[in-house]
Amino acid sequence: MPYASPRPQVQDGDALAAIDLGSNSFHMVLAQHMLGQLRVVDRLRETVRMADGLDGKGGLHDPARQRALDCLARFGQRLRRVPRLHVRSLATNTVRQLQDPQSFLRPAEAALGSPIEVVSGREEARLIYLGVAHAQPPKPGQLRLVIDIGGGSTEFIIGSGFDPIERESLQAGCIASTRRFFPNGRLSKKKWKDALTEISAEFQQFAGRYRALGWHEALGSSGTHKAIGEICAAMRLTKGAITAEALPQLRERLLQADSIDRIDLPGLSSERRPILAGGVLVLEAAFQALGLQKLLVSKAAMREGILYDMLGRGGVDDPRDASVAALTQRYGIDEIQAARVEDTAMRLFAQVAGAWALDDDDARMLGWAARLHELGLAIAHSGYHVHGAYVLENSDIAGFSRQEQQVLAALVRTHRRGVPKAAFDALPDRLLLSSRRKAALLRLAVLLHRAHDDDEIPMLDLSADGNHLQLVLERDWIESRPLLRADLLTEKEGMPGLGIEFQPMVA
Repeated sequence: MPYASPRPQVQDGDALAAIDLGSNSFHMVLAQHMLGQLRVVDRLRETVRMADGLDGKGGLHDPARQRALDCLARFGQRLRRVPRLHVRSLATNTVRQLQDPQSFLRPAEAALGSPIEVVSGREEARLIYLGVAHAQPPKPGQLRLVIDIGGGSTEFIIGSGFDPIERESLQAGCIASTRRFFPNGRLSKKKWKDALTEISAEFQQFAGRYRALGWHEALGSSGTHKAIGEICAAMRLTKGAITAEALPQLRERLLQADSIDRIDLPGLSSERRPILAGGVLVLEAAFQALGLQKLLVSKAAMREGILYDMLGRGGVDDPRDASVAALTQRYGIDEIQAARVEDTAMRLFAQVAGAWALDDDDARMLGWAARLHELGLAIAHSGYHVHGAYVLENSDIAGFSRQEQQVLAALVRTHRRGVPKAAFDALPDRLLLSSRRKAALLRLAVLLHRAHDDDEIPMLDLSADGNHLQLVLERDWIESRPLLRADLLTEKEGMPGLGIEFQPMVA
């Protein structure tokens, strides 16, 4: 029987925490789950400006690193009473740009006291939409455009109800664009015009598709939109929305200053002044490329989306299940064979989970890897495990963080043939041991079903002692399969690539 441990349900009264490590600000939202709803009990926000610390070569300057670590240490103090399984922390564009993310993530996780995952731009977009949709429920059947201008990137989403239909992430945020187009802090109409032309060209990769699909209303999330909306209201241009008529007037007023530090706009905080120009620039380009007339300002952003996503992960609506099902269909995976392998992998998992300290998350990851292990066959039979791993590591897969995709890719990469020394190098240290052990279980499950037949395995007795595995099979059954017996003996030599000693036996 498959491993039957239940998913960790979120119960009434449980505390949940979502942390958004943005390129400009770090946010933390704490909520309590009550009667199927989330009630926010606390919010923390600190301006960190990590994107200011990028050196252009994938490195992070020490001052920005230290600001981030100090902030996370303070967040960690507030999280001491929240169960670790109910905390989810996600890093975005700035960490995505680091050449060696683990050099930052290791001390960051130590400071916070909780794991930190990195998400792709499109996964960030999905979570932003989820947060906005729950905060301001859309009308049934109507499409909605959501734009989020962050410090390092800008996300564009068209969705219906609570489901995103189109997701894009553009490498242009308020900090990145300010640094890119006004590096010395000087402002002028010519510089603005040239920058607008350049950044508008980048919108063309998706603007036509978005305009063809259309939307009934547009919303902007994040601090940039809130700040611009407040300035529009203070200038008496709107009542807080951002319009096609108001934006040029705001820009002209902004450009009356000859430098960024001299920008003087009503309603503008000193904290927002250094990065406002880049945010207004990106927004004006978006209005022009998408033909926007009015943008409402949302109260929610990715952090709220993380909270609602946690409810799905802790229940029956885990978005990762839908993504795995979609991959199965897209790549024409043999679902019957995948089910055989998954069933056996779960039988093996159940027998060693306790000895190997594997949990429900490990079970789900092993199950997904079993369903997807033959994905690469859609590309070529030769080296299909390599092809499958590449697709899984480099695709935008809804619901999965980058680390989760890297684990999935490592399991698929190592389910057959030799295990490369670098197969697990991309994983953080906290995931190495469990990933190697899951890889061993998947290898055995795949090996036992190499014949692709429906014959039941009558006896399957697996035990683990440290890094030693012993598998006992029924003598008559294994002796009737000489090829499998030979494969198991060969696997005895192959398991050391995972750091595991394997002993097949018969009874």
